Amino acid sequence: MQLSSLIQDVIEVVEIVRESENPEIETLIADSRQKCRNGLFFCISGGRVDAHTFAPQAVENGCVAIVCERRLEVSVPQIIVTDTRAAMTRIAAAFNGHPEKRLRLVGITGTKGKTTTTYLFKSICEAAGVTCGIIGTTGCIAGRTKLPSKLTTPDPIEMFQILRKMADAGVQIVCMEVSAHALYLRKLAGIRFEAAAYTNLSQDHLDFFETMENYFKAKRILFNSGMVKNAAINVDEETAGTVIEELSCPYVTYGISAKADLYARDIEITESSVSFKLKLRDVPGMRIHLLLTGMFNVYNALAAASLSMIMGFSIDQIKTGLESLVSVPGRVEMLPTNTPYRMILDYSHSPDALSNILKTVREFCRGRIILVFGCGGDRDKGKREMMGRIAGEMADFSILTSDNPRFEDPYVILRAIEAGIRPTEADYEVIENRREAIRQAMEMAVGGDIIVLAGKGHETYQDIAGVKHPFDEKEVVQELLAEMAKDESNRTEG
Repeated sequence: MQLSSLIQDVIEVVEIVRESENPEIETLIADSRQKCRNGLFFCISGGRVDAHTFAPQAVENGCVAIVCERRLEVSVPQIIVTDTRAAMTRIAAAFNGHPEKRLRLVGITGTKGKTTTTYLFKSICEAAGVTCGIIGTTGCIAGRTKLPSKLTTPDPIEMFQILRKMADAGVQIVCMEVSAHALYLRKLAGIRFEAAAYTNLSQDHLDFFETMENYFKAKRILFNSGMVKNAAINVDEETAGTVIEELSCPYVTYGISAKADLYARDIEITESSVSFKLKLRDVPGMRIHLLLTGMFNVYNALAAASLSMIMGFSIDQIKTGLESLVSVPGRVEMLPTNTPYRMILDYSHSPDALSNILKTVREFCRGRIILVFGCGGDRDKGKREMMGRIAGEMADFSILTSDNPRFEDPYVILRAIEAGIRPTEADYEVIENRREAIRQAMEMAVGGDIIVLAGKGHETYQDIAGVKHPFDEKEVVQELLAEMAKDESNRTEG
């Protein structure tokens, strides 16, 4: 595709250097080290590096044009723009033939609940005979086909490749988790969502945003910048009023406690499910039986139902879809152990999420809650002590361990968690090796106990010093069960 065609709708363009040249662009490049043929390189300025510095290297490696925010000493055309990130999004869309225009897009933002809500929404689509794709934390799914992806909201070059594949495969609706990072970094510039939901706000990602106000401001971009045609808002969330005040599009509200357009009543929670009456104003209620547990999944179901109503699905299709979803990877996932105790895998890696999973488990736990968790390295350090305190107050026994320490000393992270749990005078121990921590929890558990493995969820690795080591907790648990059975057999024979 010729450069002139790619940039014709890029509103950020202010100047074109060597405009008479109009090279054919065969690939989009954000890493100057990547060798290519006829590439277009984007000079992204980040917190640590300024890619403008690497433009000559990109040219050496095959780039024939540059998108930048200032003039550079290179021998290829330069598209000078006010915002390289936003320009990259628009160009990536054009390069892939604007797949977003062939799809109905649905977005979900909030600290918690995004992943489960996308799965519930997809299940409703399938109940209505509509092919739905997902872009989110657990990866990308086009109908029933898994597509590789690295981020909750992929970078624009990857994201539009994925959207093109989905459109080409016959996907009709794409439900996308919209992260605060993606909004702040203009990854979605020029995209319009037919419907979008705001779920909640709690502390997370302050390593990047520094303050909750900055974090909240980034979330609100989805709703106050013309990106959404219709909104669904959780009015039980205390920040919902601010979001609603800034809306310039039609919206529906959902909730449990506050007055809402769509709401849940008569909620009953068990170990493996939750049921409730789903009511729309002036319409008779309908009983919903979810094969997911926890009050937070009532909110997730309400969010999915609200979005589905906006998208034109019937109440019967919504009921069928909600009740058809069996599980969500790494979200309150009951592991098959065939033991007197139970084990639950959950992605809860923020204070509020940890509190929610422990509160949910407490409602049906007949014995002790044994919690295994840690905190990620090079991330929001302020939540470590908070999560330690929550563990001490809500679990019966906690084992503090590693969770993606990245480039930090894991014991520094563990000491920060200890600072929160120690004042609660709760029982706990520190086992840095996560596999050994899980084994210890399994060895001490008895009938009626529930072990909660928090933080990793769907992840299949441990990120240590820049290396992602294989670590799938589902597999680890099965391996430990086999080892422990063998050890018991050896003791019996001895």
